[in-house]
Amino acid sequence: MSYTAANRHSRPIRGRDLTDQYGSVGVLRIGNEQKPDSFTGIFCVYKTGRMKVVNLKQAILQAWKERWSDYQWAINIKKNCPKGATWDYLNLAEALLEQAMIGPSPNPLILSYLKYAISSQMVSYSSVLTAISKFDDFSRELCIKSLLEIMDMFSNRLSCHGKAEECIGLCRAMLCTVVWLLQGCAWYCERLRESSALPAVENSLRACLERMTNLLHSTKNRALVHIARLEEQASWTNVEQALLKLSENLNAVTNETLRENLEECVSLVKSIPQMLCLQCDPPVHTSFPSVHAFIMLEGTMNLTGETQPLVEQLMMIKRMQRIPAPLFVLEIWKACFTGLIESPEGNEELKWTAFTFLKIPQVLLRLKKYPQGEKTQDFTEDVNVAFENLLNLTPLLDKADQRCNCDCLSLLLQECNKLGLLSEANTANLTEKRSEDREHAPRLRTTESAAIQPNPGLILRAEPTVTNILKTVDADHSKSPEGLLGVLGHMLSGKSLDLLLAAAAATGKLKSFARKFIKLNEFPKHISGEGSKSASVRALLFDISFLMLCHVVQTYGSEVILSDPSPSSETPFFETWLQTCMPEEGKTLNPDHPCFRPESGKVESLVALLNSSSEMKLVQMKWHEICLSTPAAILEVLNAWENGVLSVEAVQKITDNIKGKVCSMAICAVAWLVAHVRMLGLDEREKPQTMIRQLMTPMSGENTLQFYHERVVIMSSILEHMCADVFQQTGLSLRPAVEGQEIIPYRNLLPARQPIRQALQTQFREVLEKGWVDSHAFHLFENLLHMGGVFWFTNNLVKELLKETRKEWASRVVELLYSIFCLDTQQITLTLLGHILPRLLTDPAHWHSLVDPPGRALAKLSVWCALSSYSSHHKGQASARQRKRQREDIEDYSSLFPLDDTQPSKLMRLLSSNEDETVMLSSPGDRSMSSSLSASQLHTVNMRDPLNRVLANLFLLISSLLGSKTAGPHTQFVQSFIEECVECSEQGSRGSILQFMPFTMISELVKLQALAKPKTVLSITDLSLPLGRRMAAKAIATL
Repeated sequence: MSYTAANRHSRPIRGRDLTDQYGSVGVLRIGNEQKPDSFTGIFCVYKTGRMKVVNLKQAILQAWKERWSDYQWAINIKKNCPKGATWDYLNLAEALLEQAMIGPSPNPLILSYLKYAISSQMVSYSSVLTAISKFDDFSRELCIKSLLEIMDMFSNRLSCHGKAEECIGLCRAMLCTVVWLLQGCAWYCERLRESSALPAVENSLRACLERMTNLLHSTKNRALVHIARLEEQASWTNVEQALLKLSENLNAVTNETLRENLEECVSLVKSIPQMLCLQCDPPVHTSFPSVHAFIMLEGTMNLTGETQPLVEQLMMIKRMQRIPAPLFVLEIWKACFTGLIESPEGNEELKWTAFTFLKIPQVLLRLKKYPQGEKTQDFTEDVNVAFENLLNLTPLLDKADQRCNCDCLSLLLQECNKLGLLSEANTANLTEKRSEDREHAPRLRTTESAAIQPNPGLILRAEPTVTNILKTVDADHSKSPEGLLGVLGHMLSGKSLDLLLAAAAATGKLKSFARKFIKLNEFPKHISGEGSKSASVRALLFDISFLMLCHVVQTYGSEVILSDPSPSSETPFFETWLQTCMPEEGKTLNPDHPCFRPESGKVESLVALLNSSSEMKLVQMKWHEICLSTPAAILEVLNAWENGVLSVEAVQKITDNIKGKVCSMAICAVAWLVAHVRMLGLDEREKPQTMIRQLMTPMSGENTLQFYHERVVIMSSILEHMCADVFQQTGLSLRPAVEGQEIIPYRNLLPARQPIRQALQTQFREVLEKGWVDSHAFHLFENLLHMGGVFWFTNNLVKELLKETRKEWASRVVELLYSIFCLDTQQITLTLLGHILPRLLTDPAHWHSLVDPPGRALAKLSVWCALSSYSSHHKGQASARQRKRQREDIEDYSSLFPLDDTQPSKLMRLLSSNEDETVMLSSPGDRSMSSSLSASQLHTVNMRDPLNRVLANLFLLISSLLGSKTAGPHTQFVQSFIEECVECSEQGSRGSILQFMPFTMISELVKLQALAKPKTVLSITDLSLPLGRRMAAKAIATL
C-alpha cells in the first residue's frame, strides 16, 4: 500500500495512544513524562505483526527526538532487537521511509538512518527497493530525488548471497522498481503538457530515466526481472500498462534527445521477455557438410522414409548450426545434384531422381509451413535466393544435365512453382538465366542419347500414374480379371516398374502400393469352376504380383511389405513366405526349418508333375501350396541327382518345368537352395549352384505364358540378389560382368585382406579430405557398422576426431561424423553418451585427449547427437532403417543406473520431487524449497527408457566431476558441453536434454568463469518450475 497521502499530516505517536489501542501490556510511555537513554522496552513480543511495526516507528521517532547520530541509532536499535528477528522481517526500510517522507520534503536525519542501514547491510536491497516502489506521489520532487539518490547507493552492485527465497525477493523487488520508474516517467511526461513546469519536470523525468537505464543496461538485472516476470505474471501486466501509458505520452516530450532515450528504454523493457532468443550470427562459412551429407544419406538409403521426420531432422541441424535459410536450401539442392551425378545407373539413379524431383520439393513445402522463431523474410524469397546462388554453380548443373539428358533446373523450378515455393516472376527469371548459361554448356549429346527419354521427365509423369494404378488395382476384378492383367503387363515392360516404385516411394505411397499387390496375390487362392484361359490369368496374376513384391523387398526393404500383426485377420501368404523363406541381407535361414517341409503327399505329387514329360496343367492349381512345396521337391531332386538316380539332363528338364510357366516357383526353389548352400562346404556346392544357374536361364520355347520375357527379366534380377553372397564365396559369378555396370550396386565395398579398422580409418580420411560423404562411403560405413558393431564403430571414429589438433579440421570432422552417425542415431548416441564419454571423463589417463580443440569438438558432437536423438525419440520418429537395427540390449543401459521399484533413487526424487520428497540442494537452508511444489508442477520422466537413463547418468557424472574440485581438461570439456547445450537450445526455451541436469549443478557451473553469465544460467535452468526459478535467481544474484 502507498504510505504518502495517509501519513503526510500524521503526528508523532504518544505512549497513551498505544495504551488506548493495545492496552498497557509492556508499552513504554514516551513523551515529556519519561526520557529513556535507550530503546529498552520498545520492542515487545506481540502476536500481531502490526504491533511490531508500530513499536519500530515509535523507536524511530524517539531516536529522531533525541537527535541520535546514525551509528548511535544503529547500536541502540540492534541492542534491543527481538532475538531471532531480522530487520527485513520487521520492515525496517519501509518504516524509515514512511517516517522520512511525512512532510513536503524528506527528513534528512531519518534518511541518514536508512542510508546507514543500507551501508551496514542491516536491510537488504530488495526491502529498500520494495519500500521505494510504494511511494507514488511523484509531485513531491524533493522526495523523489532523495529516493533516487538512495537507489544510487547500490543500483550498480545489486546482489544477494542469502537463501534462494531471498533471491526471488530481490527479483520481485526489481520488477516493482521497474514498474515504479515507468510510472514516474509516464507521470512526468503527462506534466510536460503544462508548459509552466517544463524545466523542473523535465529534470525529474531525466532523473527517473537515467536510473531505469542504468538498472536495465545490466544483463544480470534484466535476467532477474525476467525471472520475476515468470514468477508473477500479474506483476508483468503492470509493466505492460505502464509502458502503454508512457508510450501514449511520449509525444509530449519536446526534447529530441530525451525522447529518443525514452524510446530506447521502452525497447529495453520490452526486450526482457525475449532475452533468451538466439541471435543468429552470420556464418563464417557458406558450406555445411552435415546438411549435404544428411541429404546424401536420406537419398541413398531412406527414400521410403516419411517426410516429417526428415523435415524435423533438417530443422534440428539448421537450428543447432544457426544456418541462414537461403544457404540451408542451397546446401540441400547441392546435395541433390551431387547425388544425381554420382548415382550408379539403373535403379539407384531412378531413386535419386525421384528423391530430387518429387520428395525434396515436398520437404521444402513443409519447411515453409514449419513454425519459425523469428522470420526475417518470406520463405519463398529464401528459396529464390538459394536458386540464384545455385545458378553460380554452373559446372555442377551442367554435369547433372549431361547425366540426366535434360535441363534439370528448369524442371525443378516448375515443380517448386506448382507448390507455391516460387513466384511466377522468379521462376521465369531463373529459367531464363539458366537457358542463357546452357547456351555455353558443352554438348555431349549423341544420336543415341537424344532418343533416350530423360529420367526426371519420366519420374514426374510416373507420379500421377501411381495414383491411377492404385485406383485400378483397388477395383473389383473378380468377374473380369483380364483387364487388370493388361495393366500389370504394361507395368512390367522396360523400366516402368522401377519408375513407378521410385515415384511411389518418394511420395509415401509405396506401402499402400505393396498392400494392394499383397491383396492381389491373395486373389488367386479362390478357385471356382474355371477353364484354361481363366486358369492362365489366375496363374499370371499370382506370378506377377509375387515378382513385384519380391522386387520391392529387395529394392526398398521388407519393412515396406510387412504389416502390423492383427489377431483377427489371417497373415497373407506372401508375408509369411517373406519372413520364413526369403533370403535377405543379414538374415540366415535354416534349410531344415518346418516351413520348407510341407505334407509329404503334396511334395511327391509335385515331384511327379515336374518329372513328367507332359506340359504342366494350370487348371485348379493352388499356387500358394505349390510355392510352399517347391523347396521340398527340389531337395528330393537334389538328393536323387547326388545319389546318381537322376542324370544332368533329367535335372535340366525338371528345372525347365519349374521356370517354364510361373517364375515364382523358381524363386521359391532358389530361396531354399541359397539357404542349403550356406550350410555346405565349398567342395559340396557344385550341384546346388548348377541347379541355381539352370533356374536362372530363360526358356526359349513357345509354350510359355503371357509376358514371359518381362517376368524373366525381373526374376533374374531377384535371383541375382539372392545368390550374390553364396556365389561370391566360391569366386563364381552368375553371369558375365558388363563393363561399366554393376550387377548389384554398392556390393563388395570392403577391401580384401584388410583389417576393418584400417578400412574405417582409410575411408574416413578420404571423406575428410574431400569434405563430404558420398553414397559409396555411406554404404561402406554401414557395412563396417554391421560388421564391427555399434561400440567398435563409434569408439574408433571418436578416436579419429580426438586426433585433430587443428580447429577448422576438428569442426569439419564434427559435421561429417554427425551425418555418419545418422546411420543409426539412437544406438550410436547411447553408446557415445553411455560408454565412451564416461570412460574419457572418469579415467585421468584419458584427460589429455579432451583438451581443445578436439575436446570442444567432441562436446559439440555429443550435444548434437543427444539433441537429435532425444528429439526424434521423444516424437517417435526413428526411421524404419534405424528401427530395423535394435541390436543393443536395453539391460546394458539399465545397469548403468539401477532403479529400485520400491524406493525411488535420489535422481528420481531430484527430477520429480513433490511435497513428500525433499530435494538435497546446495545448502541446508534450501532443502525446504521443494516442499511447496506439487507433482503437477514437475516433469514426468520415464527413467526406464534407455536414452533418458543414459542422459541422467551423464549429467550426474558431470555434477560429481564439478563437485570434486579437481580442474583439468575434463572440466574444460564439461564447460564446452554446457556451452553447446545453451547454444543449441531452442529459442526462448530450455534445451530438452538439460532437464536431466540436477538442480545442484547450477551453483557449481557458475563457478566456471565462462558459464558465470546470466543468460547462460537462464538457459540451463527450467524456469517453468518454481524450484528452477529459485535456483536461477540464487545463481544470478551472486554473480
